[in-house]
Amino acid sequence: MATTVRRAVLTLPAAPLGPENPLPALRAPDGVHALDERAREGLPRDMARQIGYEPLRSLLPVRVQDGYQRQRAERDFESIVIENAHLRVTVLPGLGGRVHSLVHIPTGRELLYRNPVFQPANFALHGAWFSGGIEWNIGATGHTTLSCAPLHAALVPAPDGGVMVRLWEWERLRDLPFQVDLWLPEDSEFLYVGVRVRNPHERPAPVYWWSNIAVPEEAGTRVLAPADEAWHFGYERSLRRIPVPEWDGADRTYPLRNEYPADFFYKLRDGARPWIASLDAEGRGLVQTSTARLRGRKLFVWGSGEGGRRWQEWLTEPGRGGYAEIQAGLARTQLEHVRLEGGAEFSWLEAYGPLSADPPQVHGSDWAAARACAEQALSAALPPERVEAAYKAWRGCADTEPGERLAAGSGWGALEVLCGRYKLPGTPFEEERLGEEQAPWLELWRTGVFPAPRRVVPPGPSLVAAHWRDMLETAPADPLTEYHLGVAQWHAGDVAQAVRSWERGLPLAPSRWPLLRCLAMADALAGDPARAADGYAGAFADLAEESRGGDTWTAAESALGREAMSALLEAGRPAEARAVWERLRPALREQGRFRLLAARLLAAEGHVGAARRVFEEGLDLPDLREGEEILSEVWSQLTDRPLPATYNFRMRPPG
Repeated sequence: MATTVRRAVLTLPAAPLGPENPLPALRAPDGVHALDERAREGLPRDMARQIGYEPLRSLLPVRVQDGYQRQRAERDFESIVIENAHLRVTVLPGLGGRVHSLVHIPTGRELLYRNPVFQPANFALHGAWFSGGIEWNIGATGHTTLSCAPLHAALVPAPDGGVMVRLWEWERLRDLPFQVDLWLPEDSEFLYVGVRVRNPHERPAPVYWWSNIAVPEEAGTRVLAPADEAWHFGYERSLRRIPVPEWDGADRTYPLRNEYPADFFYKLRDGARPWIASLDAEGRGLVQTSTARLRGRKLFVWGSGEGGRRWQEWLTEPGRGGYAEIQAGLARTQLEHVRLEGGAEFSWLEAYGPLSADPPQVHGSDWAAARACAEQALSAALPPERVEAAYKAWRGCADTEPGERLAAGSGWGALEVLCGRYKLPGTPFEEERLGEEQAPWLELWRTGVFPAPRRVVPPGPSLVAAHWRDMLETAPADPLTEYHLGVAQWHAGDVAQAVRSWERGLPLAPSRWPLLRCLAMADALAGDPARAADGYAGAFADLAEESRGGDTWTAAESALGREAMSALLEAGRPAEARAVWERLRPALREQGRFRLLAARLLAAEGHVGAARRVFEEGLDLPDLREGEEILSEVWSQLTDRPLPATYNFRMRPPG
C-alpha cells in the first residue's frame, strides 16, 4: 500500500476556546518549574548555566488565553491523515500540529493516549492547553503558547519520492521560526519527523524544545530508557539525582507506583542511542528514538494519589483511563534553555512506532536486562543506521518550497519576515497572511506612525522586540503609542521608563483604563498593594463606563474585574471589591473565578457560612492553573473539614 495523505474532519465533544485576554501579560510566568539559586548548588556546571540562561521575564508579546469554559458540544476539527499499510497518523494543524492519533493498522492498536474530548486547561505558558497525542513544545519551559493555535501546513516532496506534511510557524516568545516535517515511507512501521529551529537574527537566542508523547497508563505499564540515573523534579520545586529504576522503596519506571505528579529526566548513558519506550504488561507499546541532537528523555507521571487522579479526570471525561508522558528534548531537563547562535539552526530527526519485547525480561527485576531487551527489539525494528540515513535524506528536502496548502497559521511570521527581510527557504511567510492584528504594526513600519483605531476598542496586541520598541520610541507620542511603548519597555526590563510612558499617555487618553491597569500592575509588583488597589479600582471604573457589547469588551471586563477584586481583597478593602462585583455583567458573575471571588468576598464581609455554600453548591475553575492551590487555601479559611475530593488538585505532598 502506497503512503497517502488526505484531508479529513475529526468530530469531538469540545469546549470553546473563547476570546483571548486583552490585557498585556506583564507578570512573569508562575514559576512552577523554576529553581532558586540554592537549589542549583551541586548541579553539573553546564546544566546550572543553562537553567539560568534567559528565563522569561513575561509572556509578552503573547496574550493569555483564558476564555474557555467546560461546557462541551460536538465540533469539527480539520485534520490531516497520513497512512500506509502499517500506520495511520492523524494530525490537527489547527491545534499546534498535534498528532492526535497513531494507529498500528495490522493490530488496530492505538499507540498514543487519544483524548476523546477537546477540553482546554491552564497548563500552557499562556493558559489554554489540552491533553493527549504528540505535541511539539517550543519557546520556553512549559507547554508552548501554540498548543491551541493554528500552524501553516502544506504538502512537500518526501525524501523517498512520496509526499510529506510540513508544519511551520513563527514562535513569538523567542522570535524564531520552526518547521516540523512528518512523513511515512511506503513500507515503514515508523513515522519520521524532521524538525528544524532557525535563528534568523544576528544575536544568539535561547531555544527550548520538547516533544511530549501521551501514552496509555495501566498498572502493568513500564517506561524504559537507556539510563541508570535520573533527575527528579516534583512540585516542591527541587531537582535531585536519583537511581533508576528503584528509588525510595518503589520502582519508579511504573507510572502508577508514584503517588504525586513528578518529572523524571533520564541521564542517558554516555554514547547510548537516544530512545524511550512505554510498554504494557504484554511487552507492547510505543517507542520514540531520534538522532543525537535530541539528547533529553523524560517520564512525567500524574501519580496514583487523589490530586493526580482528579487532574486526569479534569482533562477528559469521567471513566477514561489515565495517561503518562514520555518526552524527548534538546537539553537534559526542561528547566534548561540552549543557546542558538545568530544565523544558525538546530535540526534533528525523530521516529515513532510500535515496539514489542519479551514481557518477562521487560518487566523483570534486572533493570539492565530489561532495557537491553527493549533496545534489542528497537534495533531489530529500526536500526540506528536507518535513522541516520533518513535524517540525511530529509536534510536534502528541508528547504524545498511547499506545494499544496493544507492550513494557514498566523500573520505574525509574515510581518517579521517582511520587516526583517529574512530569507527562510522551505517555510514561506507570505504577505497575504497579514491580517487585522498586524495592520497597525505594518503601518508603523511603513510610515513611522502608530495609527489610531477607527472605533473605540480595547488596545490590540503589543509587540515588544527591540526593533519595534525603537520604532515606537520615534513615533508621535499619542496615548496609544505611549501605551504600547510602555509595554515594550517593560518587556525589556526598563520598568521606570515603562511607568513614565504610561503616565505620559494618561492626560490625553480617551480610554484611561488600559494605562491605569498597567500602572496598577507595576505598583503591585513593586510591593505597594494599597496603591495597586487604588489603580485597579480606577481602571475598572473607567472600563465599566466605556464598555460596549461584544466578546472583546466582555473579555476585558472579565480579566480586569478579576484582577481588581483580587487586589482590593488582598488590600483588605471588601467594600470596594463589592462595588466591582456589583458593576459586573450578570453572566460574568457565574464564571468560576468570580464565584471563587464571591466566596472570598463573603468571607471578608463576615459571611463565612454563605462563602462555604458557594463550594457546597459546586464550583468549577476552568482555568485552574497547574500547581495552583487556591481552592484548598480558601476552603481551609472557611472550615476545618477535609477538602472534598472534587476540589483536591494538589500536586505535591502536604507541607
